[in-house]
Amino acid sequence: MTTTWCHGRPVGPIGFCEVCGRRRVPVAPSAPSVPAPESTHRSIEFKRSVELWSGEADFQSLPAIEVPDPEKLVLADPDYPEQHRFCGHCGEPVGRAYAGEPAFAEGFCENCGERFSFLPKLKRGERVGDRYDVLGCFARGGLGWVYLAADTALAGQHVALKGVINSGNAVLRALARVERDVLVRLDHPNIVRISDFVEHPPPGGGEPDTYLVMEYVGGRSLRDLLRQGPPPRVEHVIVYGRAILGALDYLHGEGLLYCDMKPENVIHGDKRVKVIDLGAARPIGDRTGPSVGTEGFQAPAHELARHGLTVRSDLHTVGRTLQVLLEAASEDVAPDRIAGGLDSLHRVLERAVAPFERRFATASETAEQLDGVRREILSLRDERPRPVPSALFEDTAELLDDGLGAVPGLDHWVAGEGAAGPLDLGLPGAADGAGRLPIPRVAADDAAAEFIAIAGAPGPHRWLDKLAMFGESSVEIAFARTRALVALGDAAAAAAALANAEEQLGAEAARDWRAAWHHGLLALAREDAEQAAAAFDRVHRSWPGEIAPKLALGFCAELRGHTAQAERWYRSVWHRDHNQASAAFGLARCYLRTAGRDAAVALLDAVPPISRHYDAARIAAVRIRAGRLSYGAPDRDDFADAARRLPELYLDREAQDRLEALVREAALAALPALAGEIGPYGWDGGALLGERVSERGLRSLLEQSLRRLAEQAADRDAHGVLVDLANSVRPKTRR
Repeated sequence: MTTTWCHGRPVGPIGFCEVCGRRRVPVAPSAPSVPAPESTHRSIEFKRSVELWSGEADFQSLPAIEVPDPEKLVLADPDYPEQHRFCGHCGEPVGRAYAGEPAFAEGFCENCGERFSFLPKLKRGERVGDRYDVLGCFARGGLGWVYLAADTALAGQHVALKGVINSGNAVLRALARVERDVLVRLDHPNIVRISDFVEHPPPGGGEPDTYLVMEYVGGRSLRDLLRQGPPPRVEHVIVYGRAILGALDYLHGEGLLYCDMKPENVIHGDKRVKVIDLGAARPIGDRTGPSVGTEGFQAPAHELARHGLTVRSDLHTVGRTLQVLLEAASEDVAPDRIAGGLDSLHRVLERAVAPFERRFATASETAEQLDGVRREILSLRDERPRPVPSALFEDTAELLDDGLGAVPGLDHWVAGEGAAGPLDLGLPGAADGAGRLPIPRVAADDAAAEFIAIAGAPGPHRWLDKLAMFGESSVEIAFARTRALVALGDAAAAAAALANAEEQLGAEAARDWRAAWHHGLLALAREDAEQAAAAFDRVHRSWPGEIAPKLALGFCAELRGHTAQAERWYRSVWHRDHNQASAAFGLARCYLRTAGRDAAVALLDAVPPISRHYDAARIAAVRIRAGRLSYGAPDRDDFADAARRLPELYLDREAQDRLEALVREAALAALPALAGEIGPYGWDGGALLGERVSERGLRSLLEQSLRRLAEQAADRDAHGVLVDLANSVRPKTRR
């Protein structure tokens, strides 16, 4: 027995790989194994391919539709629309009403004399190919009528027969042969499958016509759903898009273009989304065959004249199809809740129909971005994370926080900052934040890719020394130098390194997203958050499904004081991936300005224990509970929560002492405002604030804390300041 393997897993009995969708031939049995990944990027690509094209779960998320009885779809009086009647030879309109005379369905072209007929050729009850009993005409394809028939060899199972209008025309016959030849060799779950082709004489005799015998796809076309409902939800548009792109990715892998995507060529069936009507399909690179497409969906005429039909022109038709669906989509939640995801979806579709050079290059590239947007929208809707590794950006160990998640050093007391001032929310400066943003992955085809992967350095100075050891030209070396110089605060040298990268990129530099990203970092190094936001927005427009540009845009908005805008960006990142602690801290800062400390603390509590920033989030929660905000001091419940949390932190003794001193100091400063909450006997503050909180008790506890801090002092001056502070807060004794 032989087994078919693809992508490290057995191919099922239907014959196609569930990962890539390609038909695979059986091979001799051997121990299945997935090759060891050549790099992290390779393993991420494998995981993504599984995510992109295993569409069963996606289909289940679509609303169930009523699949009509196919025999009820048979047209009583099929009539080919007058506006679609053209001569198959010269392309001129034929059979049109004129000067009060009615339109006519058959005759001769007045321009070239070619005979035409738009009447169905098969009648109910005819048997085709000694096997298929015609039940009637039920649809119109791009080249002719589609008939419903019963397969007598399979207990009357419904099939579709597709013929050609004006079959005497050589051009149309050629297109029909293309469709037949294409469908015969295709096998993909999202593409209608051909099972046979048969010949049948036309009415009145003559050369027999060829009819394709295809599976009958029970369901409704997307055009029908648009016209009669129910309208799709936003994420359903993405599911349809991913199914379409899966089919086209398969076709492109087989060297074929689809050419005529539009809503009527996609069926929402009872078990799967199917692409139908491959009559316009043609080999990639073929510029000699007739061009078949639909106005309003096909790429612009000037593009087709220059480039012909291409993979990118196929993607344009998909983008337009999804835009039409999105215009009709309905929402059952407040649009503001998923606004970030909607913006990302619009940007994906904008790039899908953008000018040729800026458009997505492959169907899988487009689907990858749609998948990221789908995760974003679903996570914004139900607040459940749906993380997936990025193929474009490395994870960073850095946190977009400037101290809120850290225990203060002794300078907090030695420098006299004290507890009287408002809590520092920890927003990093622009230049500091530039070094904390994610880093683009190294392009695998760059000459220095292996060198950068192996080399490493403890800091930017040493990293620059190592980068100088690489003797060849490399865009990635120039980008790495740019980042190192930004980290050192040398904006002029960073600009020169970035200019070197763009010089190597040549004409592509203006469209290269990595160059735009580094322009954003450089602008932050120059403290220009507005210019940085413009650069990061260019990256976001190129890759709307990626998290990193949204994080950068949130940071820039926060720097510019646009809190509502920053909150929207941070929410899109955080709800999709709870490992993005930088977004949690940014969103917490926004909440502290608008929603209050309870919302900020609840958010930080959601940082998962496996996160490297889990402890920082717990420290930040304590500091928020005890900190004075612009709109008020902490209340009794805040201090009680801080007292509960502090012993649970994983801190060394010195850090524990400093954080205890901070909370005790804040409680003492807030005591006058808490007088009404304390009552005559105080409240139970535990070991941190006293069994019964009182001014005298707090002073005594704070004095103890400050004396312990004095023991940590590095020099005599700091020790003296801390001792003086301890003496200043000690409770007065009676004489």
